[in-house]
Amino acid sequence: MTYFKNIDKIAFEGKGSDNPLAFKHYNPQEVVLGKTMEEHLRFAIAYWHTFTGAGSDPFGVGTAVRAWDSASGMDQAKMRVEANFEFLSKIGVPYYCFHDRDIAPEGSTLAETNKNLDVIVDLLEQGMKDTGAKLLWNTANMFTNPRFVHGAGTTSNADVFAYAGAQLKKSLEVGKRLGAENYVFWGGREGYESLLNTDMALELDNLARLLHMAVAYAKEINFGAQFLIEPKPKEPTKHQYDFDAATTISFLQKYGLKDRFKLNLEANHATLAGHTFEHEIRVAAINGMLGSLDANQGDLLLGWDTDEFPTDIVSTTLTMFEVLKAGGIGKGGVNFDAKVRRGSFEDVDLFLAHIAGMDTYAWGLKAAAKLIEERVLDNIVENRYRSFKEGIGAEIVSGKATLASLEQYALNNNAIKNESGRVERIRLQLNEVIFSV
Repeated sequence: MTYFKNIDKIAFEGKGSDNPLAFKHYNPQEVVLGKTMEEHLRFAIAYWHTFTGAGSDPFGVGTAVRAWDSASGMDQAKMRVEANFEFLSKIGVPYYCFHDRDIAPEGSTLAETNKNLDVIVDLLEQGMKDTGAKLLWNTANMFTNPRFVHGAGTTSNADVFAYAGAQLKKSLEVGKRLGAENYVFWGGREGYESLLNTDMALELDNLARLLHMAVAYAKEINFGAQFLIEPKPKEPTKHQYDFDAATTISFLQKYGLKDRFKLNLEANHATLAGHTFEHEIRVAAINGMLGSLDANQGDLLLGWDTDEFPTDIVSTTLTMFEVLKAGGIGKGGVNFDAKVRRGSFEDVDLFLAHIAGMDTYAWGLKAAAKLIEERVLDNIVENRYRSFKEGIGAEIVSGKATLASLEQYALNNNAIKNESGRVERIRLQLNEVIFSV
């Protein structure tokens, strides 16, 4: 069955094209700083938003018109698999990502649920062989079902913890079978509502225990995927344990997990934490923890996770600048954890939205490369911190300085002179680079 009958394979036509179903900036084979765009960006499609999202919100039912909605249950799940590979082939994206419950419905028992999952994984495996599509990462949905009302790894109920462990075991097996290059842990309900009824120490210890079990089992079955934790500050729990990059890195260090995990960072989650996306990437990168990206953007007028497709060219430029300066995304990728707006309900909108996101990231990649090649920001930063290259500054950096030597220097230096940061001028320079590529 063909699900997108009126859509041909999306081609690169360049900036002069007025074809909405064509790329203006994303040319997968164009070489930027020694690698093709496809190699730099490693785009992926989010199964949950693209194939299971219906466009519902707290005030209305779904609006999406999808061919696979003519079926239900396992029949619908099988149709979504077919639609996934058709979409990947036509949009020209090499990877996809999913939660276990995105691809197959739960049964009345865990055994029945696993049986459903096995049927769909058979189809995914065959589809990957037929099309060459690859799995960037998979994960376990341990937040939607009511059993996880108090969390999964941080639950107050040992029976729920045991179920979470069983679900995680199966999910790791699925990842190995499908050749997942990464495996993501997103603690959707790993947090708490009130300290009045919470043993925080036990919950954090238990979460670490679950992650150590995952590390051990992955080794046992020879599953070599990169493990990723995805920070998020709120939604659905008020106090998420994986609040942001810095908090998550601290947790991994405390529990001896830092060498096995990196971070999967999402733009809209950074916004909710009060950070920019580039801030989160820089924090991860300087700690050797940058793993992968979830590409989207939030509405700054709204205080929740709106998961819009990324079209902010300044943001994607700064994102790709940080990625390039960090040496690239490695085994990770740029996964469009984004959903079309409720009013964009036609199937063609799935293509238009992904084209917009892919073109915006490609544009950002080109602009970021120019910033690096021309050393626009590097020169500014190096000049700003030049006082640490000689004299007392060099002694501070080398570790030779002491409080006594700093005091002696300060007593004899009565003419401290700061310089303007000139951030407004720098932002204009950034705009000039962006709109020149």
